[in-house]
Amino acid sequence: MQVSFAWHFFRIPGTTRLFADPTMASLDFEREESRFRAFYAAQKPVLEEACAAFTAAIAGVVGDARSVDVSKVEGRVKDVDECIRKFARKYRPGLEESNTPYEIQHWITDLVGVRVVCLYEDELEKVAQIVRSHFAVIDVTDKASAVESTEASFGYKGLHLDLRPGQRDLPALAVHADQPFELQVRTIIQDSWSVLDHKIKYKKSIPGQLKRRINVLSALFELADREFRQIRDETAAELLQAPDETEEVGAEMDGDAATAPKYSSLGSELNAFTFLKIATHFFKDFEFDPSKVDSFVDDIQAWSPGITRARFNTLMRETVGTVKRYKQHFEEQNPQGSFNPYTVIRHCLYLANRTQFRPALRNVAREAFESWLADNG
Repeated sequence: MQVSFAWHFFRIPGTTRLFADPTMASLDFEREESRFRAFYAAQKPVLEEACAAFTAAIAGVVGDARSVDVSKVEGRVKDVDECIRKFARKYRPGLEESNTPYEIQHWITDLVGVRVVCLYEDELEKVAQIVRSHFAVIDVTDKASAVESTEASFGYKGLHLDLRPGQRDLPALAVHADQPFELQVRTIIQDSWSVLDHKIKYKKSIPGQLKRRINVLSALFELADREFRQIRDETAAELLQAPDETEEVGAEMDGDAATAPKYSSLGSELNAFTFLKIATHFFKDFEFDPSKVDSFVDDIQAWSPGITRARFNTLMRETVGTVKRYKQHFEEQNPQGSFNPYTVIRHCLYLANRTQFRPALRNVAREAFESWLADNG
């Protein structure tokens, strides 16, 4: 049966949002669904604008913080059918059981949603703290605590915050001051599990052996999150503990090998951690990318199998002064050319042992360097 009704909007002064007349709430689900669809259609452009503004603002405040590694920030306006299904599942039974009239839009607090995906578990609360300093917090739901408090259950973890624009800053959001939104903070692993988990059908009524397999999978995802965090921490600890073959610097940067410190040729094999200790000593203002370091150290080990950290440092110390002079010459002759620290190190190694480190330089670079050495020997 079709239900006919009059649709009444009212607007609160100073806001951009439209509200349904609260006196029109009812217990007629079909009627309220139709009214919500009309409300949603009328509000969709405003919601899209708010979503873009909130996503940009969250990305800005989180991106300014150096204490977290963020993979992505994205936003969405919740699909109208998804909203109705959520209301019907979570709120309709209780409201109708208690004979409480309702309007669906008042129960959907996440029409606008923003998601921040971090790399590690312990960054979730860091993101929450950053956001709290810029937005008004309406409510917080810690999905991780909810899951962990149930011994026999695995599931989606993450942190949910219901927010509104704060009053202190972010003036660009003033036009959306009355629009709440949900912020989800997840790790990459949690985000992946959530996507896959939603694709598993009939989780509550499937046979026991399949349910156990889902729980095993969830536990593996949880273990992966924990392992990635521990690997990060142990990698940082390894870097701090890596022996320092270059405790004193200065003379080697000026090419004065006579006053530079001398080191034993004994020592452990060169690896990414000891390479970084030595390389950042010679190039203090350069930020070495971990992925490039890994590949470069692999190349050095291929050119000189078993090379030690002490040997690498000695080769650098003995040749860097000459290579720095060549670098200056090269850049004067080639203003657009690149001679970054990796290039300096390649030339240092080649100069230290032309046979062993011949692959470090391409033919053109090697010939140009040899020509300069001949003229400036």
